[in-house]
This record gives sequence, structure tokens and C-alpha cells, in this order.
Amino acid sequence: MSTLPTGATQTAVTGKQKHSGIVKLFEPYTLRNLTFKNRIAVAPMCQYSAEDGFAQDWHLVHLGALAVGGAGLVITEATAVEARGRISPQDLGIYRDEHIEMLSRIASFIKAQGAVAGMQLAHAGRKGSTHRPWDEPGDGEVKPEDGGWQTVAPSAIAFADTYPQPEALSVAEIAEVVKNFQCGAQRALKAGFQVLEIHAAHGYLIHQFLSPYSNHRTDEYGGSLQNRMRFLLEVTDAIREVVPAELPLFVRISATDWLEEGGLTLEESVEVAQALKEHGVDLIDVSTGGNVKQAKIPVGPGYQVPFSDTIHHEAQIPTGAVGMITEPTQANNILEQDKADMIFLARELLRDTHWPLRAAHELGSDIAWPKQYERAKR
Repeated sequence: MSTLPTGATQTAVTGKQKHSGIVKLFEPYTLRNLTFKNRIAVAPMCQYSAEDGFAQDWHLVHLGALAVGGAGLVITEATAVEARGRISPQDLGIYRDEHIEMLSRIASFIKAQGAVAGMQLAHAGRKGSTHRPWDEPGDGEVKPEDGGWQTVAPSAIAFADTYPQPEALSVAEIAEVVKNFQCGAQRALKAGFQVLEIHAAHGYLIHQFLSPYSNHRTDEYGGSLQNRMRFLLEVTDAIREVVPAELPLFVRISATDWLEEGGLTLEESVEVAQALKEHGVDLIDVSTGGNVKQAKIPVGPGYQVPFSDTIHHEAQIPTGAVGMITEPTQANNILEQDKADMIFLARELLRDTHWPLRAAHELGSDIAWPKQYERAKR
């Protein structure tokens, strides 16, 4: 089974170029009734710095700086819809009403910089209750006596030998998780976030249901692709029900498990995207991998762009491209060539929080800077 679109090549990084007027990367972009000032989105990046799910000053400064840096959309890290849905004990949460207060401050600051505030709603499933990267041993299970918890999954299959052994969710428990996604969405909206993104990628719970590699169920949630996507569609419907019609809904997917056989394929992901479009999703944020520990992924500049391109055209839905997009011209060319509608940046923004401002300068696009920084514009 294929993992790359037929005839696809990796997107090359090209040199600087100048444009007259506003280039594609800095064109406003509208979905439903919400307009982004440009097509640059801050992709969700775990910070592992919360306490009992509560956002801290770190999150305000981290996300606030990215908004100051000029991105059109700033999305929080994967934000757990229930406590057992966290990746680590230090993950951000939206499973208590008390989480709203600090998140409201963050959303308000982001919007004050002219950016749109977004939240990624997530559940780690079998990849939960694990150590954050910089703590010993830097991987694997956090035991219950150390603050860990019983993880859940579609099937009782651990991600790896060092990860917790999950319990398979019952049908009734699946319905409870769906409800928790909806409640998390309601809290996020109350906090002022205008874009919600459902995390169905990177080997977390929804992806675990989508992939036959991790979903060995024999009931209505396993087997055929229609059954395996049932949980995602139920979550989507539950969230779309509470999101105002004028606001867009995103879903992040892993378009392939990077397996020759036995995993989620690009062809299936196109079908998933088509179904999501029918259920009111406005943009697919296209990533790959994360569900198979030993998967061999050919990482390189723009290596995931072909998947965005295929899903965009075959499912006829807006997409976001992500993954080793580092140069302004590279990002702009992806949009100019109609391979995506938005560019999602992650690690490059950790290296340079003002990447959008630098990109505008390099591409010759005159955009507004924060008043406090205008002295450095030229």
C-alpha cells in the first residue's frame, strides 16, 4: 500500500525572492466567517509545563510571544479533554471549569495582537501517563505511585514495551469520551478560543481508532474504515454541535502510518477527509506517523507536503501543510502551487518566534508590525 502520492517529490527549499504587493503567505484567509490576517499558523507544540492541567505563566509568555511574532493563528499544545487523556502529568488540560480563567487570559492576549486563538482538543489514549522528555528516563510509563494513571485505547495493545498497558474502552466508555470532547470544546469557546482543532494524529486516541495497526476491535468501532472512523465522526459531530456556525473546525490527521501494510494509508485518509468535510470540518491539518514505534519515516524538507496536496485535491477540502517547512520562499511556494491553504510551523517558531515578520521582509511584503517593535522594521 502506498504512503506517498504517486509521482510526488519532496518540496525543495529555494532561495530568497522578492514580490510586489502582498504575497500568498501574507494574504488574509477566510473560513466560514473568521478571517486570518495571513496563512501562517502556529502548530500545537507540547510544553509539558502545566500543573494538574492548569496553564501557567510559561504558556502565556510562550503563546503570547508567537502572537506578537506575527502568526495569523496561534494554537495551544494538545489540550486534554480528561485527566487520563494527558500525555504526561504536566500536560495542559481543559477538563475542569477552573482551567478556563488562565486560558482566557492567554486567548485574550493572542487576539489583542491581531491573531486568532486556537485550541487543539486531545486525548493521548495508550500514549498517556508517560514521562516528559527531559525527565528521567525521558520516555515510557509514569507509574501510578509517581502520579501516573490507567490508560485506555481501542484495544489493549501497548504502544511500546516501556509504555503503559492500556485497557480497551467499552462502547459506553467511548460515549463518555465523546461527551468529554464536547465539554472541552464548550470550555475552550468560553475561554475565547475561536478555532478548535481535533487531534486525530500522531498515535493518540483518535488515531489509534483510525489505524488497523492499533485497532483490533470486532464491534462497530473496528474492522472496516467506516467503523474505524466512527469515533472520530462522533467526536466531530459532538463538537460541531456546540461550535457556532460562523466559526471553523479543524482536524489534524496522520495521513499515513508509514507501513507497507497493516497501517493507515493515504487512500484511507482521503476517505476520512471526505467524511469529515460532510460532517462540518473546514480544514484538515495534514501530518503523518506517530502510531508505530518502529516506523521508518523519510524526514526531509517539506516531506509531508505531498500528503496535504493529495488530500486537498482528492477530498476537495482546505488543508494545512506541516513538517520541516523552514524557509519563507519554501512556505510561499507551497501555497502558490496550491498544495495547501495554510502553513503550520512548529520547531522553526521555537528557533525564531518572529519568523513571520522576517518572512515578510524577505519576501518583500509590507505587513504591520507591533507598534512596540516598529523601530526595528527597517
